[in-house]
Amino acid sequence: MSDKAQVKAIVGGYVVPVDGDPIDGGTVLIENGKIAAVGTAADVDIPDDAELIDAAGSWVLPGFIDAHAHLGVHEDGEGWSGNDTNEMTDPNGARFRAIDGIDPYEPGFDDALAGGVTSVVIKPGSGNPIGGQTIGVKTWGRTVLDMIFAEGVSVKSALGENPKRVYGEKKQTPSTRLGVASTIRDAFTAARNYAAQREHAAGEGKPFDVDLTKETLAKVLDGELYWDQHVHRADDMVTAIRLADEFGYKLVINHGTEGHLIADLLAERDVPVILGPLFTTKSKVELRNRTLRAPGILARAGVRIAITTDHPVVPINFLVYQAALSVKDGLDPETALKALTVNPAAMLDLDDQVGSLKPGLDADVVIWSGDPLDVMNRAMRVFVRGREVYHFDEETGVGVTEERRYREA
Repeated sequence: MSDKAQVKAIVGGYVVPVDGDPIDGGTVLIENGKIAAVGTAADVDIPDDAELIDAAGSWVLPGFIDAHAHLGVHEDGEGWSGNDTNEMTDPNGARFRAIDGIDPYEPGFDDALAGGVTSVVIKPGSGNPIGGQTIGVKTWGRTVLDMIFAEGVSVKSALGENPKRVYGEKKQTPSTRLGVASTIRDAFTAARNYAAQREHAAGEGKPFDVDLTKETLAKVLDGELYWDQHVHRADDMVTAIRLADEFGYKLVINHGTEGHLIADLLAERDVPVILGPLFTTKSKVELRNRTLRAPGILARAGVRIAITTDHPVVPINFLVYQAALSVKDGLDPETALKALTVNPAAMLDLDDQVGSLKPGLDADVVIWSGDPLDVMNRAMRVFVRGREVYHFDEETGVGVTEERRYREA
């Protein structure tokens, strides 16, 4: 696939900006990796040197976002050697960083493109009460350095069965929900004291020993990083809210399986929910109330929702199918598309870069054969930062991803 043109115009398609009204026969102008203009053919002035891309009969949307994935750190089919999701040797892993374990050659990145997913927030796992730092990356790039679009996003934390099981088997704290909450509370108390001591030392002009774990949690307390809370049960969500109230950090519920049971509380407290995965079995007690009705219930209550695959728990190319089946069970179709685009972007402060077709944002654009919420349609062409990196070959029936590896001339 040649990508010589720095200016591209996708013309003639049914353009769905998501944050605005659809445009039949619309135009999306791309310049130097950014969206330059979106509008009708009459509204957008196309430069003479632009590459024209005919999208007639197709739908044009922003690339989807999976706001909770383990892509690249938990590689498909690689077993222990490709699983760097959980450093389960320290209950407080705030200093751990997902970026240090990402393999961009993992097949899941190609699958993401086939499913129209162009951005992911990659997170450490849920075995620790505090799992580590997340990162926002594109789903195409030759190295992780090429892929980063948001380095400081959030810190992953876990309540519920996972951490109490992991450390209970080790016969150490935390082995109960009490212990998990206490571990998080102790860590934030220590970070708050550390920040005060650091400030005092700076005021006195004295040297101060940096602690990377406490530095990270201090950034959460300062509002620089979100707190991504893995939680399934409704009572654990209330614990998450209480801890956020206690320390004043910005809370985002991840998974939220029983969120529909307290939808009114989540809406009242303006707590966003990254919901899913929705395609797995009820494999543990805290999943017994999982339902595809949950997205619709939460959205109608006024909760901002995103949908996640938790890849590789559910293959990342199935992200849109989860949204489609949620529509079948009551989720408004417009909200379903927002749950894959503008909502995850907004709830993690990424909407100045991704999530909609709007001038100034990254040109992550997907041309679909039709409405993506119809499971018979597929992503035909995918652009990441204006570069075409995937197309579906209709003759062979196979998706083709642009080569990531270096090849000698």
